[in-house]
Amino acid sequence: MATVEQSYPLGGRPFFQRASFTGNASEYFGIWIVNILLTIVTLGIYSAWAKVRRNRYFYGNTVLLGHSFEYHAKGKQILIGRLIVFGFLIVVNILSHVAPLAVLAIWPVMLVVFPWFLMRGLRFNARVTSYRNVRFDFVGTYGGAFKAIFLGTLVTVISVGLLSPVASRWFYKYVFDNLRYGDRPFSTEPRLGAIYKVFGTMIALSLAGGAILGFAAGALGVFRHVPMSSTGAGLSPVHFGFVVGLLAYVFAGLYYRASIRNIIWSAAMIDHRHQLRSNLGRRQYIWVVVVNTVLTLVTLGLMRPWAAVQMQRFLAEHTAISVDGEIGVVFDQISSTGTAISAEYLDVDGFDFGF
Repeated sequence: MATVEQSYPLGGRPFFQRASFTGNASEYFGIWIVNILLTIVTLGIYSAWAKVRRNRYFYGNTVLLGHSFEYHAKGKQILIGRLIVFGFLIVVNILSHVAPLAVLAIWPVMLVVFPWFLMRGLRFNARVTSYRNVRFDFVGTYGGAFKAIFLGTLVTVISVGLLSPVASRWFYKYVFDNLRYGDRPFSTEPRLGAIYKVFGTMIALSLAGGAILGFAAGALGVFRHVPMSSTGAGLSPVHFGFVVGLLAYVFAGLYYRASIRNIIWSAAMIDHRHQLRSNLGRRQYIWVVVVNTVLTLVTLGLMRPWAAVQMQRFLAEHTAISVDGEIGVVFDQISSTGTAISAEYLDVDGFDFGF
């Protein structure tokens, strides 16, 4: 297993030092089962505090350069944010029964409001996270979120999906370019050609899955009157075709997710000096997701803690950073300018949308 002291070269230089995850399934199982039971007993109210306990465990066991991350959110903050969203959904549901036509007017409002929720969620998650006693921040504006979400969706729809890589690039640049570690900016310049290449592979896999499903559906229509005994017992070739077709869709999505993470993170820098890297193996990632999902389903959820720990360890050990300069000096300089936090800085709504 990779440790934080290990480093690996990409193209000779620079050298990247991997992160690591020090938690284990047995420890997390105790946290997870208590969270589940208290959430059930409190009819879901405790889920806000459950998320805090879960994140503190995972953040606290994610180690980079010998130091772990910290999560500072409070359950009350998250509960208030969720109540606001829940209240909004209740109002929409009531209007849909009392005045169905009024719901049509709500969708334009949703398009305007959702970017604001996204912006506040990113800000909340950044500001309740710290590393080496220095907080993160997110300085993105509503206008940037509107472009990343609404305009991105619009150009994707108008272009029948052909410009979705462009929209994806807008979104990830909005997230990374507005992220701060103390007062030091993040930035990313992912190559659009690389995103299109991954997008094309995903489309090819999806089309292959669609072709297999279409063939299976056609075969099922031809043989629907044939008795099962004449086609053999168990999983027939037609049913096998359906399974393979659906798996192709799933694999396409997982392939895209792992590939995009590698592209975006490997193009990202901190303070225009320190480079990040992600080198998820696509087949490895798909295998981890599939195994985790199967074990969780087969055990009726009891293996969920093990699955969560395995995924966090896999992601951490395939994430790395190359620090330009002596590590201690670099972080001392950042700490000297990045620790002053006002009360207003921490008083943010608990919209806990993740990065």
